[in-house]
Amino acid sequence: MVYLFNDKFTPHDARAVLKQARDMAINSGIIVRDVRVATDFLEIDMSLSDDIQLEGALSLLNPISPLTEYQIVEDRYMEKEASIEYARDLFNSQKYWRTHEVLEAIWKNSENTEKLILNSIILISAALVHYQKAEIDICISILRRALLKLDKIEGSYFGIDLHNIKAKVSKIIETGVVEKLTI
Repeated sequence: MVYLFNDKFTPHDARAVLKQARDMAINSGIIVRDVRVATDFLEIDMSLSDDIQLEGALSLLNPISPLTEYQIVEDRYMEKEASIEYARDLFNSQKYWRTHEVLEAIWKNSENTEKLILNSIILISAALVHYQKAEIDICISILRRALLKLDKIEGSYFGIDLHNIKAKVSKIIETGVVEKLTI
């Protein structure tokens, strides 16, 4: 996952940036899968063939915007509490795709209310991924599904205020305006 500095792009630019990145990567052994636009960064999901040097691939994206960081995405085992804290940090920094991936590993082994809570946060993360690509209708639709799952759940989960999340998601659904969420 590659993160480029963002001071001018909005989610409505995601498709144009994706096309530009793919055009730049033609015949390079680099596959650009997706682009998501957050407030402070562009998140570019890409993979490299084994013979491509990472530095060369990263420099290829310089014409779009300067690199801020990159992360090699690998599954790694973490204790549940550490995973949830990591996912929370990812979510609060608008790295919703990674949030989804981290929580999914916990969700698969959870039950009952915990499973509903995790599934709801995963759905909210997925919805916000769609928002980062200016797919507002899809975002709102997924947020509705998440809210239904959270409907009868109260309290907190590992310090995450569920009432607050429900209120924020409800406001987004009612207004159609997506605002930055934190959990």
